[in-house]
Amino acid sequence: MATFAWTGKTRQGTIKKGELVAETRDEVMGILQKEQILVTSVKKKAKEFNISFGEKKVTDKDIVIFTRQFATMIDAGLPLVQCLEILGSQSEHPTLAKAINTVRGDVESGSTYADALRKHPNVFDELYVNMVAAGETGGILDTILNRLSAYMEKAMKLKKQIKSAMVYPITILVVAVAVIIVLMVFVIPIFAKMFTDFGGQLPGLTQMVIDISEFIQRNILYMLAAGWGFAFAIKKYYKTPKGHFNLDRLALKMPVVGDLIQKASIAKFTRTLGTLISSGVPILEGLEIVAKTSGNKVVEKAIMRARTSISEGKTIADPLSKEPVFPPMVVQMIAVGETTGAIDNMLGKIADFYDDEVDSAVATLTSMLEPLMMVFLGLTIGTIVIAMYLPIFEMASIVG
Repeated sequence: MATFAWTGKTRQGTIKKGELVAETRDEVMGILQKEQILVTSVKKKAKEFNISFGEKKVTDKDIVIFTRQFATMIDAGLPLVQCLEILGSQSEHPTLAKAINTVRGDVESGSTYADALRKHPNVFDELYVNMVAAGETGGILDTILNRLSAYMEKAMKLKKQIKSAMVYPITILVVAVAVIIVLMVFVIPIFAKMFTDFGGQLPGLTQMVIDISEFIQRNILYMLAAGWGFAFAIKKYYKTPKGHFNLDRLALKMPVVGDLIQKASIAKFTRTLGTLISSGVPILEGLEIVAKTSGNKVVEKAIMRARTSISEGKTIADPLSKEPVFPPMVVQMIAVGETTGAIDNMLGKIADFYDDEVDSAVATLTSMLEPLMMVFLGLTIGTIVIAMYLPIFEMASIVG
């Protein structure tokens, strides 16, 4: 994200200036065009270096709490500006409070609530802004805000499930690697010195473990540097469009993990699209938003290809049936929803089903990885222990 300073004219000829946080200059132009501002200048501001560590990031939980409170106030009949003033003064999150107060100022100046939110893409994403815009247009802002809160809570739950599935095996793997490194660098050399003092030829397994230990001791810094370099290279590659797509495609093909990612993507796609359609967002605009927020480039490209076909007059189900990432059951249920005119309800049911499928996939992944990690750790450490005790057993038999 970067900060852009802009200058432009309204339809009435009034000159306006401001700043926007966005990824690119084109994104700033698009936001301002939606507000019917004729842009005359957009310049990227130089980064300011100061002692502070930057603004605290606004989390999904912060936005859910704000949205719930805002919906309750609107439903109670409080004016929009007064709601924003109360929430801005009560918010304990400095970044969110600053954004709310700025939004309040824009609304007081005549801007719509959605257009005011659109100026803060680092706090309120495109999905949020478009649903608010639909709520304002239809006069059901309180209903839309409640739907948004429910959607975001379910999305947070889904994200938490996926993280919990990844945290446990990664933790076990890190602990296992740390234990092996400690044994190889600090414990094995003590045994190696003791065996050298005794003299004689060591068993093959013991000699192999000692050789590995000596190699790690000599090259530990190079190994750490290589690991860091590999991680850095992967991160850089992932930031490129081609790398992002290839790594996301690889993730979908991985055993067990790929199945989990696919089910999570389908749950997110169906719930997001269903929420947008039920809120009055046009289907083509909804698909574009869903694609951008999918989190997986393979799924994003599949949705955008489907969107192109739908814009040419085809149904939603027809182009999705040609995309391998969407299972036949999902396509069939969407087709039924289109036929009955209840596509938003059907998408919600698919999302609920795949939320349960994600739960099942998480449980399967955990149940598979736990014994595998334990076996790996047991075999590795067991081999090291046996290798170190073999010479001791031999010496004991000779003495006996």
